[in-house]
Amino acid sequence: MNTDFLKKYSNIIEGTISCIDRIIISGTLERWGFSHAMQSYLLTNSIRIFDFPKFAKKYNEQIRNKIETVAKQNDVSIEHIRSPQRFDKELNIRKIIETRGMHPGIVHIYTSMEITDAFEPHYDSKTQKTTLKIRTTKCIHYYIYFIDKYLGLSFLRIPTWLPCRVQFYFNGHNYLAYKLQKNNINFEMQDNAFTKISDYQKAQSLSNNLRAEDLHQWLDKIVSTYIPFLEQTSQSYRWTLTQTEYSTDIIFKDQEDLKLLYDEIILKSIHSVKPQNVATFFSRSLAANYAQEVGTKYNKQIQGTRIKHFMGANSIKMYDKASKVLRVETTVNDITEFKVFRDVLTQTGQTVKKFASMKKSIYSLHDLTKQCQYSNARYLDFIASFDDNSEGKKNLSKISKKETDNNRSYKEFNFFNENDAQILIALTSGEFNINGFRNKHLRKILMNKFNSAQMSRIIKRLHVFGLIKKVKNTFKYYLTKFGKKVISAGLIVKEFNIIPSLAK
Repeated sequence: MNTDFLKKYSNIIEGTISCIDRIIISGTLERWGFSHAMQSYLLTNSIRIFDFPKFAKKYNEQIRNKIETVAKQNDVSIEHIRSPQRFDKELNIRKIIETRGMHPGIVHIYTSMEITDAFEPHYDSKTQKTTLKIRTTKCIHYYIYFIDKYLGLSFLRIPTWLPCRVQFYFNGHNYLAYKLQKNNINFEMQDNAFTKISDYQKAQSLSNNLRAEDLHQWLDKIVSTYIPFLEQTSQSYRWTLTQTEYSTDIIFKDQEDLKLLYDEIILKSIHSVKPQNVATFFSRSLAANYAQEVGTKYNKQIQGTRIKHFMGANSIKMYDKASKVLRVETTVNDITEFKVFRDVLTQTGQTVKKFASMKKSIYSLHDLTKQCQYSNARYLDFIASFDDNSEGKKNLSKISKKETDNNRSYKEFNFFNENDAQILIALTSGEFNINGFRNKHLRKILMNKFNSAQMSRIIKRLHVFGLIKKVKNTFKYYLTKFGKKVISAGLIVKEFNIIPSLAK
């Protein structure tokens, strides 16, 4: 990863590593996963739809018997949780591991009564037909925690009632740790974060090499251990991405360097990141009709502080870990919010290449991690523009003096002048970072306060001071890196230093 942030602080940064963090994958049965498919199976096998509960109970018992058998074989107890919301499974698992160690095998099994989707026979008096409908009900769920040779500590969540939609969890840092060991790369790890890696470049190459095909095979093998009817009914699971966290960890040479820097950029991120900026982190513009929530949240936790910028179901977080690691992490709960160039089946039956929403399949994992890496990089580039006050103040002075171009004088910019302030703030609009802007776009943002000729002179003035650059052979402009830095610094000085002082 090559960002302005890493370049700027290269003298105090030891290395960086990006990889999948937490990931939750859901499994849906290919032949029984949906009501119409289940109904078709029943009719094909001459089973009355109203006999479905009797049919399903047989497989419910098979799952329970199989898991109990596996538990006995591995000398593992099954613990029932009466209040799942009040019980911290992960905390208890850590205590068990402290005693048993990290060798591969089953760690513990929990059961709890939880809500799930289930099929129910339904008779329609109008059509006089019986069909299967989806409803929510409660059934026993198994949480099987185990340590996998490749994936480390993982768990499999299995509901005992059909359609038996399972969930699988693992952490990508554990998988990367296995690959580093296999390739004789020395590392130190603390609290789910690498604090030192002997070869960061090779480690990143290994991290980028998680194949969806391998993951699919592991998932099929793991789930078949506990669900016996898969082989009996010649079925398999279709695996989709439910939640993916992709982190970029920046490891600092000295924890004091991170502390001083982190406190400063957290404070400024709270006040400087606007909804339009959040959209640009995800390579999107904030449309007027966008209905989902966009914003920023700041939390104080036991471990420290965290800032989270969210757009709909997806978010970007920043926090410190293990005293010397700055983590920027993109969390994806809705993969379809990302667009990729892929094959799309049209209504006419033809397949064409076009930009479309990313598919939820685990085979989108490679494309998704690339998009998350880009999001993390864009966020780091953004915070690099305002994290150093001294540099910002130096740049601010450059636009506070008159400039001359072709014997014509251009007045300085003043953040306390209403017109200048509105123009500079308008330049930071989120959509301009992606698509650039023209004369008419800037006038629209400024509510047509200036006519076309006046705006042309303003754009010329911005160009002379180096705040914007023109795209060759077009009338389109972009903010320069200098422009991003100086506007960010100027607003921070005005909002957080001068105005509060005057208020006192």
